[in-house]
Amino acid sequence: MAEHSDKDALRDSLFPDLAHQSLGRALTPEEAALAAALSAVYAKGTHDFAAVAEALTQDEIVAPRSRRTDWTEALLAEELAAVNADLDAAYEANGYGA
Repeated sequence: MAEHSDKDALRDSLFPDLAHQSLGRALTPEEAALAAALSAVYAKGTHDFAAVAEALTQDEIVAPRSRRTDWTEALLAEELAAVNADLDAAYEANGYGA
């Protein structure tokens, strides 16, 4: 695990509930596009994974890991889990900093 700087330690002590809100690396362009697309879909009131997957397919959003554009509920769950695990690993390795 990477050592955190004094600045990070101070931030953790002042805002313990936000200690893991920073990224350990920048989002890839595909991850950022997926995040923006999900925000747009959710903003329209769509929350059902099947409907979200359909919207991502219609918008031809590229899956960050598999590079697929034919979204399904299973693919959505897999991609979100993979991105989350990778971001968790980057945070563990790098701490604050994206």
